Amino acid sequence: MQYQVGKIGRVVVAKFEDKEDVLGNLYTIVKKEGITSAVFYLVGGMREGKIVVGPEKDVLPPTPVWRTLGESHEVVGFGTIFNQNNEPKVHLHAAFGKKDSVKVGCLRENSTTFLVLEAVIMELTGINAVRELDPAIGMNILKLY
Repeated sequence: MQYQVGKIGRVVVAKFEDKEDVLGNLYTIVKKEGITSAVFYLVGGMREGKIVVGPEKDVLPPTPVWRTLGESHEVVGFGTIFNQNNEPKVHLHAAFGKKDSVKVGCLRENSTTFLVLEAVIMELTGINAVRELDPAIGMNILKLY
C-alpha cells in the first residue's frame, strides 16, 4: 500500500444542463482552474453514457465489458482527477438507475446530461500523484511520488 496525506483546497460547484458533455465539462473546469488533483461527486440525470461494468475474465490485461445507457437515468457517482501526461484525466464510477434497473460502472464515453446534473469538485493539495500506463495490466493507474 502507498499513501499520501494532503488537504482540501478550493471547492467548485457546477451545474451541467440538458445535453451537455459531463466528462468534457469536468475536464474543462479543472483545466481552466489549474486543478491537477481532485475528488468529485455527481448527482442528477444522464441521457447518454458508455460504461465499463467489469472485465470479461479475471485476467491481466483485462478485456472490458461495455454497456450503453442510451436513455435517461438517475446517477450518483464519485470520481478522482489526476494529471496524465500533463492533462487532467477523469476517473468516475457511478450507479445509473432507470425504473427497476440499476447499472454500476466506470463512465468512459458519450456522457450527456439529462435535464440537470450537479458536480462538487474538491481540489486536493499537498498530493504528488499522476496517472500512468501500467504495461503489466494495460491500464492507466494512479502513481504516487
